[in-house]
Amino acid sequence: MGSHNKKHHIMDSKGLVVLVIYIIFIKASTGLQRFSEQPRYTEVNPGEDALLTCKVIEKRGVCSWQKDNKPVGIYPKKYEWASSSMGMHAPHPGGDCSLWVRSATLDFDDGIWECQVTASDFTTQDALTSQPVRLVVRVAPQRPRLEQEGIHIPPGHNVTVDSGATTTVKCVSHYGNPPATLRWYLGDQELLPLHPQTNSTEPDNPRTWSAASVVQVPATREKHGETLKCLAFHESYPARAIPVEGRLDVRYAPTIRLMGEPQIDLEEGKDSLVLRCEADANPPASIVWRRAGRSEIASLQESLNLRPISRRDAGLYTCQAQNSVGSSETLSVQIDVKYPPRITTAGPDRHTTAPLFSPAAFECIAEGNPLPTYKWVQKISGYGNNVVDRGSEPRLVINNVTYDYQGEYECRATNYINGQERSVTSEPIQLQVVGAPLVLRTNSENGHTVSVRRGESATISLVVCADPRPRHVAWEWGSLRLEAGAGVGRYRVDDVIQDSREDCYLATLHITDANPADARPYYLVVENERGVDRHAINLRVEGMFAEPLGLSYLLGIVGGVLAAFLILFLLCIHVVRTKKCCFKGRSTYNTKEKDSEKADLKSRVDMTGSGGVPPLDSIYTTPTGFHHHHHHNGLQGSPEAMKIPVLRTFGYHVP
Repeated sequence: MGSHNKKHHIMDSKGLVVLVIYIIFIKASTGLQRFSEQPRYTEVNPGEDALLTCKVIEKRGVCSWQKDNKPVGIYPKKYEWASSSMGMHAPHPGGDCSLWVRSATLDFDDGIWECQVTASDFTTQDALTSQPVRLVVRVAPQRPRLEQEGIHIPPGHNVTVDSGATTTVKCVSHYGNPPATLRWYLGDQELLPLHPQTNSTEPDNPRTWSAASVVQVPATREKHGETLKCLAFHESYPARAIPVEGRLDVRYAPTIRLMGEPQIDLEEGKDSLVLRCEADANPPASIVWRRAGRSEIASLQESLNLRPISRRDAGLYTCQAQNSVGSSETLSVQIDVKYPPRITTAGPDRHTTAPLFSPAAFECIAEGNPLPTYKWVQKISGYGNNVVDRGSEPRLVINNVTYDYQGEYECRATNYINGQERSVTSEPIQLQVVGAPLVLRTNSENGHTVSVRRGESATISLVVCADPRPRHVAWEWGSLRLEAGAGVGRYRVDDVIQDSREDCYLATLHITDANPADARPYYLVVENERGVDRHAINLRVEGMFAEPLGLSYLLGIVGGVLAAFLILFLLCIHVVRTKKCCFKGRSTYNTKEKDSEKADLKSRVDMTGSGGVPPLDSIYTTPTGFHHHHHHNGLQGSPEAMKIPVLRTFGYHVP
């Protein structure tokens, strides 16, 4: 039963739908009026005419318009029908219900318009009402403006944001009709808004609109200084668009770089130095220069000026920049100021007296940058500008002072600045040597020997140094002694004369008509109140057999010749014996000859042993007349040196 009722209900519903469709079809087939074109959204500039289009098919009713839900009458030169077939008041059979709005104004004409057509008759119920459309009487919006976090930003001013942060900026266009269209640009790049643009009517003028658009700008250091622009588009603008701009002011902590670091040596009093600590920061940073080891600030300026530079300016300098965002790293530069050497101490005294053979020391202290090197020089008295290098250390130590060290000493301190030598010399230091006389020994090979030819005059000279001055000067040879200024026979001694060196004197002995008997050592003996010194110099007289040693030389030559003959003789014996051994066993070999040779050789050996050749010691001879004098500097021949060696050959002594 329930199933039957349900099926019956479904059939009734279907019948109703079919009936409705049938009625609509019947009405359509009978020519009911309907819209062929309805009004559309329309904009018009103030004072211009606007056409609101409305067209109806099978129109039999009366056309009318309403604005903002109120009927609008037809008034000449204000609201007029667009079709000339339609009268001012009476309906006409034409289907064009379009309306002209003349000299449009915002107050009277801007609003929601609808086109309406009355029904054909009261029974058909085919009255028409169009969709409501807006007739906009344009009003140019005010110039757009920027707002950051609710604060107005005047055109061209900064949009400030910290680096790494994001700021929200709003663009607003007021009192426009329709609302302006807003678009964003950062530099040349378009930015998408945070959300679609919002439009709302102005509270004090509901017929105008306020347009607003919001964008988020990520701030990076690289975007600092770029232009943030909001562009408002509107048909009422003369150029269709008006921009409003702000400068993106990205604040960031400073970074610095150091300029002006010296590339060459800075010399005190000559060079200047300007160091610059350049900071890249927003907002601008303050600079602080500090010097290591000091609490006070060296400078608060970007530049640190050291004019002219002094050694007091040397040190480690640091610079740092700081602004409201943060601080930079710290950069440092080491300033090294060079200056030439200056001797502060040289001595210990300007005049120093040292006993002979005692130690002496001098010290030199100099300041300079770079550290100076030292050189001690001695000016040799009486030799012009000749100097002798004595040391290369600040302290000069002379372990054994002799008269050679007497004179003026200077300390020279040297350094180099930019490759140029800078040197300073101390005041001279005088070294005075006092002590016993000292006869100067020469280092030359023949320095202790004077050679003359027989019959010529000989001059023997030695230099002696002494302080105080010698009181006795004499030459001695053999058993003779001759004082300075005296003479005897062929011998004469000059008075001592001043040598070119201080406290040194020249002592000279003259011998006229030298002969071989004069060949001997001559001793200079010098004495003062502190002691005595004695030194010998040899005289050699050249000429045939003029020397006592000439005979021994001759004997040596003769011995050499005899030794050569002996060697030749022994070689012959050796050759003969070798041949006999080689031909041993031959039939031609005479054994009697062999026995004869052996006997002959044996006899020679026996002869030698019995006195044919002198004993070994007897062949060393000492020349007659040689006298050896013992002295610490005498140069006399040794008996051992005059011995003639014996040659040994094949183990036999040969005469």
